[in-house]
Amino acid sequence: MGEKVFFGKGIRQIKMEDPELYESIENLDKNIWNAKVLDYRTQKLIAIAISATNNESSSFLKQVSKSKKELGISRDEMMDVLKVVLLTSGMIPFNHALEVVNKLYD
Repeated sequence: MGEKVFFGKGIRQIKMEDPELYESIENLDKNIWNAKVLDYRTQKLIAIAISATNNESSSFLKQVSKSKKELGISRDEMMDVLKVVLLTSGMIPFNHALEVVNKLYD
């Protein structure tokens, strides 16, 4: 697992203003990524699929870019993820996510 990165812009402020809340968020994050059955790579692919459905390209770009670099997620794996996005969330999120994947893998 790489360096801790929270994508919410307000988290930095929470860290300064409410260290106890920040610590709780950090502990929750550790517990989520420490699954008993699914490996970290599978969990990240699930997270990428969920991120793709939010139509927020910068967050999705960060997720895919980091996973590609740290975990070696392939374009074929990403396309499998996007097929699930297409089935469950429709053409608009699929197209937005596909644009990002094309930028990163082409």
